[in-house]
Amino acid sequence: MSSDKHGALSGILYEPDDRLPLPVSLGLGLQLMIVALSMTILLSMVVFRAGGVSEAYLVWAVFAAIVVTGATTIAQSMRMGRFGMGHTLLMGSTGTFVAVCIDALNSGGAGMLGILVLFAGLTQVVISQKLSLFRKILTPTVSGTVLMLIPISVMSPMFNLLGDVPTGRSSLAAPVIAFVTVTAICGAYLLSRGMLRLWASVLGVIAGTVIAAVYGIYDVSRVMEAPWVGLPELGWSGLSLHFGPAFWGLLPGFILAATISSIRTMSSAVAVHRVSWRKPGAVDYRLVQGAVATDGAGNMLAGIAGAIPGTAYSMAASLAQLTGVASRYMGIAAGALLVALAFLPKVIALVLAIPGPVFAAYLIVMMAMLFMIGVQMIVLDGLDYQKSLIAGVSFWIGLGFQNQLIFPDLVSEFAGGLLNNGMTAGGIVAILMTLLMKMTESRPRRLTAELNPAALTRLMTFFDEFADHHGWGQRMKNRLCAVGEEVLITLIDQYEADRDTGMRRLLVLVRKVSGGAVLEFISTTGKGENLQDQVALLSEQAEEGFLEKEISLRLLRHLAASVRHQQYHGADIMTVRVDLPKSIPHTQQN
Repeated sequence: MSSDKHGALSGILYEPDDRLPLPVSLGLGLQLMIVALSMTILLSMVVFRAGGVSEAYLVWAVFAAIVVTGATTIAQSMRMGRFGMGHTLLMGSTGTFVAVCIDALNSGGAGMLGILVLFAGLTQVVISQKLSLFRKILTPTVSGTVLMLIPISVMSPMFNLLGDVPTGRSSLAAPVIAFVTVTAICGAYLLSRGMLRLWASVLGVIAGTVIAAVYGIYDVSRVMEAPWVGLPELGWSGLSLHFGPAFWGLLPGFILAATISSIRTMSSAVAVHRVSWRKPGAVDYRLVQGAVATDGAGNMLAGIAGAIPGTAYSMAASLAQLTGVASRYMGIAAGALLVALAFLPKVIALVLAIPGPVFAAYLIVMMAMLFMIGVQMIVLDGLDYQKSLIAGVSFWIGLGFQNQLIFPDLVSEFAGGLLNNGMTAGGIVAILMTLLMKMTESRPRRLTAELNPAALTRLMTFFDEFADHHGWGQRMKNRLCAVGEEVLITLIDQYEADRDTGMRRLLVLVRKVSGGAVLEFISTTGKGENLQDQVALLSEQAEEGFLEKEISLRLLRHLAASVRHQQYHGADIMTVRVDLPKSIPHTQQN
């Protein structure tokens, strides 16, 4: 372990691949497990009680949901081909599917619900494999807005928990319990250093629970009555394969919910990736693809088992910022605890007996951090009037729908009430506004070629003609050609180790924007390092003794206004903005 890990100035103490001491893994995994367990049990009970299922099936569905949640949380912490993210990404049941799941139960029973959940999971797996096609729509602005709306979506039940105390107790009980919990968590995080910081949330929950016990709110009888070990009776009759009108009427709602859930998983994965490293770097979208694929596979498993669908939570991102721990072993511990607890009814009762005000206070701190992560994601992407408008309008519309302030009678009937969820409504608005913005952009010119040095001549001619078409002078021509040459040389160098896998095709897109041009270089994925990271790291490297490859990157950094490198399975995309030289007349820039 490097000395930087223990430095006071270092935000991250443990990166994703760093091993954690077992007590720390279990302690932090326990914090994540409590959130996933509580939300999974709560949402399962809401859906299945509203759907009028038998008690035996309800018990089985809760058990199955907990097992699937634990298994997928472990899978997210691993890398298995194109599945898994290799980071701590907590999984759990999601409110996005609640309305459509209840409709499915009322229309066709548990068998209908199972097959629709299976199709929803399959939709997510397909989205994950074609994620590069959605890159222009699912932008950091969209993802950040969705993250900001997640706390809004859970705001009502979260604050309702603040007053969740038995009748006959002191009116001061709930506010005192919540105040002690929040104060203990925030105080420990703000004032503590080193290892004590890792246990701040646990200390806060324990402090709140002790105060609750003093007020006589902690339900000990619930714990005493539960058995230590148990396996529920199989109350699941299997999938319904009768694809009648009810199935086809409900399927679009499940596909839409699956798409929104994929956006949430992407947002959560990007957020976790961004806060998990000591040195900020570009997001590896191959890992994001793995996260969405695992989410889909988990939902397919949930459909087969008769449970409700899940999604990725961003709690690990909040916890990483607060504690400095981003190790994936924390996720493995959380998943293992969930699977184990599914077979230990007494321990589940111990967790569920934590009073509502304590759990609400813990969620308030976590949701506040998550909201700010969404804000940071939008700001770091670079704010202009278009992105500001998309984020602002989407957020407030999502807030309005969440609180049923916008045409509630009409909205409640649309797609099974899907838009009653603020995250869903705001996410859809952000996507539609982004699509509208993309449609108004100038049509790009394109060039296809083989990725080899022989493409350089065609590339130079291509950029010369583009500059002539817009009336730009020789200085802009030289700048475009220099950027194109440096990117081409660097990409060829990246793929040199994979030369034996066959010739790669290169697609170059260039379009005019206000003040310059945006160039996109799209090719198949190689094994090279992320170019965006390489360019960003140049300022930290020594000024002498660099290699010829670094000279090329320095030229690119000097010539380009911005460089974005997105790596997917099957696609490698370089996006470069080139600004017009300042001496060019303003009339030619617009």
